Amino acid sequence: MSGLILALVAGAVVGLALGGLGGGGSVLAVPALIYLLGFSPVAATTASLIIVAATSVSSLVAHARDGNVRWRAGLLFAAAGIVPATLGGLAASIIPAPVLTVAFSVIAALAAWRMLRPSRPAPDRPVRPARAAGAGAGLGAVTGVLGVGGGFLAVPALVGVLGLRMKAAVGTSLLVIIINSLAALATRTGTADGLDWAVIAPFTGAAILGAWDGKRLASKISGNRLQHVFAYVLLAVAAFMLLDSLI
Repeated sequence: MSGLILALVAGAVVGLALGGLGGGGSVLAVPALIYLLGFSPVAATTASLIIVAATSVSSLVAHARDGNVRWRAGLLFAAAGIVPATLGGLAASIIPAPVLTVAFSVIAALAAWRMLRPSRPAPDRPVRPARAAGAGAGLGAVTGVLGVGGGFLAVPALVGVLGLRMKAAVGTSLLVIIINSLAALATRTGTADGLDWAVIAPFTGAAILGAWDGKRLASKISGNRLQHVFAYVLLAVAAFMLLDSLI
């Protein structure tokens, strides 16, 4: 299968995850870029930030139109992650590739485990700045080092820590993803020179289109079912990456 077709297919899957779940796109984008499209781990994490940030902007518009974005909560959450994301982006360039791969697989497995845990719906409640800042800082650090937008961690945090309903958490997480991704990208200008834009451009375009389909899919299928399907995919990806790095 040609690189263009692989980029289009992988981009569509990433977009479905972002549009339907508000996260998870980068967790799929990074392994797709490494194992299907031949990117190095550092280049893949940088390209992933570009793809996910662009796709999240498109999805955020749709969710904001439906009233599913809590701007104050999202900005508080994301603001706390800007400095950690920037420092993490600097650290990523000196961390050995095998270490990045193992760390990425562990984070993916933890995210899958969190998605499989039963969750109780929570009503919206006033945002607690201290809790938002703590969770946002941790998410920013993960974004910077591993090149993930962080939506797969932001959605559970926005539900569990800030008490947002699932739809509001999905929409708000996109705002967090955009800010964290741009902060991490600001420190990765040196790794952007060697990126294959002939792959990244169609990947991003397919992801943007897929995100709109993902949002429509989310309105027809229960959130729990979508989360469980995605969680099992994440577990498979994490196991493959971990085995590949250790063998």
